[in-house]
Amino acid sequence: MNKLTIREVDPAGRRVFVRVDFNVPLDPRGAITDDTRIQASVPTIRYGAERGAKLILASHLGRPKGKPNPAMSLRPAAARLAEILATPVSFANDCVGAEVESQARALGAGGVLLLENLRFHAEEEKNDEGFSRQLAALADLYVNDAFGSAHRAHASTVGITKFLAPAVAGLLMEREISYLSKAIENPARPYTAIVGGVKVSDKIELVENLMRFADNVLIGGAMAYTFLKAKGVEVGASKVEEDKLELARTLFSFGDRRSIHIWLPVDHVVAARLDASSPAEISEGRVPAGRLGADIGPATRAEFAAIIAQSKTIVWNGPMGVFEIPQFAEGTLAVAQAVARSSAVSIVGGGDSAAAVHQAGVAARITHVSTGGGATLEFLSGLKLPGVEALTDKRR
Repeated sequence: MNKLTIREVDPAGRRVFVRVDFNVPLDPRGAITDDTRIQASVPTIRYGAERGAKLILASHLGRPKGKPNPAMSLRPAAARLAEILATPVSFANDCVGAEVESQARALGAGGVLLLENLRFHAEEEKNDEGFSRQLAALADLYVNDAFGSAHRAHASTVGITKFLAPAVAGLLMEREISYLSKAIENPARPYTAIVGGVKVSDKIELVENLMRFADNVLIGGAMAYTFLKAKGVEVGASKVEEDKLELARTLFSFGDRRSIHIWLPVDHVVAARLDASSPAEISEGRVPAGRLGADIGPATRAEFAAIIAQSKTIVWNGPMGVFEIPQFAEGTLAVAQAVARSSAVSIVGGGDSAAAVHQAGVAARITHVSTGGGATLEFLSGLKLPGVEALTDKRR
């Protein structure tokens, strides 16, 4: 990674603006139900605090549409962070303004202040120059540790870097870029890409980019039925993107020319409806009329697991079925177990794939579970991330 990191600057005695990703799920009472994203930035926060930095943390939470919404306050995140750090964490009722500036100036060495939700201001998502300047006025140094927001050109990820230099990567950002880069720069082989989810159109750039590197591409989820139909397989009432059939055929041709094997489900868990009350049935080969494909079947799970076992690099993004409904989750969980058993360098994208390895209890056996959703997808698709591009380059 040719970007400066917090390891390469001296934060002692400096006010450090740290963009974190505390976009955590809350229950109706406002309690945090999963603190993974908070835990992920703790190494960077501890690193700065132990070296005498004055840390000003900023994040978004949810989609408050540019105005204050108490249900999306970051106050619970401040309380949870204080518990994790076992040290007080101050909280600011806003993220800009005279009162916040006063709180930032009052911080002592090792002190931590969490600002209120950045998206309570519409200017954040607009990457407004004036708002960026106000954020920059709070600190002397900028650290981006929010990989999950790095694909957004917002005031706190891009605009602020024009007024606060250097702009460096936090430890989480550094780890994300390091591992994801391994997936697309000289990976160990055999290389297996596992791609799932609903729409081909959502993952097409990912599939196209991974096919530049992969030896095997395993396709599951609803998107598999577009590929199967393109091969002439009957898919019943399964969702198909008719306008992507020719694209699927093009990818098959590309794979044939490059000796890349595209593996599709050979059997299916099917149902009349995609809901918890609909009984699951197993269908070999095709999907019967009046039934929808809801998950990969047991023969496909075994076939995919055998390929995974022989792999040296594995990248997985997207579930194999309707993961949120228990009777259609077995394929996704089986893939999670297979990836965990593998000795390969394994990289799991955010979202449902990350949830699956946690639900299967195997997250600790995955080489890297990304905290990014859209950011991970875009990085692996070969796209530049604005929040990464805005960071200060190392001197060669």
